[in-house]
Amino acid sequence: MKFFLDTAELEDIKKYAAWGVVDGVTTNPSLIAKAGVDQETRIKEILEIVDGPISSEVNATDVEGMVEEGRKFGAWHENVFVKLPTTPEGLQACKILRSEGIKVNMTLIFSVSQAVMCAKAGANFVSPFIGRVDDMSQDGMSLIEEMTQVWMNYGFDTEILVASIRHPRHVVDSMRLGADIATMPPKIFDQLMKHPLTDIGLAKFIEDSKKSQA
Repeated sequence: MKFFLDTAELEDIKKYAAWGVVDGVTTNPSLIAKAGVDQETRIKEILEIVDGPISSEVNATDVEGMVEEGRKFGAWHENVFVKLPTTPEGLQACKILRSEGIKVNMTLIFSVSQAVMCAKAGANFVSPFIGRVDDMSQDGMSLIEEMTQVWMNYGFDTEILVASIRHPRHVVDSMRLGADIATMPPKIFDQLMKHPLTDIGLAKFIEDSKKSQA
């Protein structure tokens, strides 16, 4: 599975990229606004740190506007993926941009049928938001299970990018079910590495080492 970092904060990206585990980065208008910088500047800065897919989301909601923004984003670098909303207009924009060789990440997916429609339109990534599904008292991981089964049945090339991840178990279950990518906020990267028994064991080793050198 590929691990993407869901942030627009450069210090976080540098930190986890140094671990050697960041395969790509996803952003959205909210994350860009929080970072306090314009979109083009920040995406190009991220491209200098991570050699992998970088998702840049459009602000337009009409086909013409999304295509115009997508063409601009695609011209920045071959690793830029244009992030489009899963709407009829988004599907049409996806089809146009993909016909021009521009990579697309379809976002805000909440059902298998939406994911299939996006795959058929040529999307490179489909991004189901499992945490938000859980918020609706439904099972987000069941959505991933159904999607991976459908993908197995029909052999779609589109990659399943699990988004809205809330805790490490979401990541483990996504791997178990065979999803292609998980995009996570910085705190999840820390939680994936943290285990109390590791800390206890390390403290014991250090203590014993000091005793042996006394």
